[in-house]
Amino acid sequence: MARGTVNKVILLGRLGQDPEQRATASGTQLAMLNLATNELGPKDGQGKRQNQTEWHRVVLFGTLAANALQYLVKGSQVYIEGRLRTRKWQDQSGADRYSTEIVGTEMQFIGSKPGSSQQAATHQPNQPSPSPTPVDDFDDDIPF
Repeated sequence: MARGTVNKVILLGRLGQDPEQRATASGTQLAMLNLATNELGPKDGQGKRQNQTEWHRVVLFGTLAANALQYLVKGSQVYIEGRLRTRKWQDQSGADRYSTEIVGTEMQFIGSKPGSSQQAATHQPNQPSPSPTPVDDFDDDIPF
């Protein structure tokens, strides 16, 4: 980090589509995410507020990309930390084009996969509590 400057983005949102897998020219795996965040807009003339959605383009590299591609699907809620990056390129007509995106450096999955039916275990009063599962018995594919 350069002295006296900060380039930090924090997002909590939902994916608008499944992550898109790509690779750089050098072969590094990356994942592109379209992440939606929502907030209430200003009140209209009738005192009602409309939900406003902002779309963010997020790029993940390496292990973060692999995890996103494996575990995230459209509708997944995810927390992303990263930095802004603006890329410049020329289109087919030679005009300069720009794209601003978030390069993710941290990611946390929030909630469960959309469409998964997780049933919470319930404990009935006057019933013995289930015995705790030893840590060694977890068969968990999530890498964190």
